[in-house]
Amino acid sequence: MKPLTEAERARVVDGKHNIQAASDALSGVDRAKIPNLEGIEECLENADECLREALRTPGEPRGSKN
Repeated sequence: MKPLTEAERARVVDGKHNIQAASDALSGVDRAKIPNLEGIEECLENADECLREALRTPGEPRGSKN
């Protein structure tokens, strides 16, 4: 995988923060009021993990926190 440019990295970090903010905001909502909230939360978790993986430098071990 090619490394991200500085501008791309900044965009990915910003996107990751937005996903985390959305996840945090939904945590205070009554689950009965939003259909498929569990699926939405799972999607946000998957997106967060994908972005974290994109931020890892090549050769960095999986599970590293970014």
